[in-house]
Amino acid sequence: QVQLTESGGGSVQAGGTLRLSCIASEYIYLMGWYRQTPGKEREPVAGIYTEPGATYYDISVFGRSSISRDISKNTIFLRIDKVKPEDAGVYYCSAGSSRTTTWDRVLLNGYRGRGIQVTVSS
Repeated sequence: QVQLTESGGGSVQAGGTLRLSCIASEYIYLMGWYRQTPGKEREPVAGIYTEPGATYYDISVFGRSSISRDISKNTIFLRIDKVKPEDAGVYYCSAGSSRTTTWDRVLLNGYRGRGIQVTVSS
């Protein structure tokens, strides 16, 4: 069982920058984030593979976010710039090993952390 521990988040001002990090207890092929808000479906946000380091982003954060990985520390980092009110929610670090399905499906069905609350203030 892979353990995932999130940090960061909290209250972010609209237009500011959100930073999240996640540490995995062991190496795993794909790591990333999805978020959930009340009344909405879970939304994959971003994912990063170990090899060759390919990254994927949801259209809602594309162009204003960056996900990176420190493989030696089994850690990923997510940065979202120009934060919008719709970026608020509970962010879950997620991970999986499947190489036969898409990144978003892996994250939605893989291991996950406890979640971290993000609120956006105006």
